[in-house]
Amino acid sequence: QVQLVESGGGLVQAGGSLRLSCAASGRTFWRYTMGWFRQAPGKERVFVAAISWSGGTTYYADSVKGRFTISRDNAKNTVDLQMNSLKPEDTAVYYCAASQVGGRSDRTYEYDDWGQGTQVTVSS
Repeated sequence: QVQLVESGGGLVQAGGSLRLSCAASGRTFWRYTMGWFRQAPGKERVFVAAISWSGGTTYYADSVKGRFTISRDNAKNTVDLQMNSLKPEDTAVYYCAASQVGGRSDRTYEYDDWGQGTQVTVSS
């Protein structure tokens, strides 16, 4: 089990950038696939991006491909999400999550541990 704490959310204008960070506790952080999900008001939580335990493989939802970049630092127990060219439809609460499932891991049920979320609001 890992404990996850997100930071870096905020209010930004369309076209702007934000960098989210997720700090994890636990000595086995490096074993987990890490993912970012988001949930807009009244909608389901959906997959945004994931990164393999080594950081060598990344996966993205089509809606963010080319604009968002996920990365991790296993020495620091962190996983980041760089978000560029933000759009109003990116507005949501963003969650960091840890999974023991390999591969794309784009389903919420594949993740065992979740952070509390951080709000991202993109104004038009």
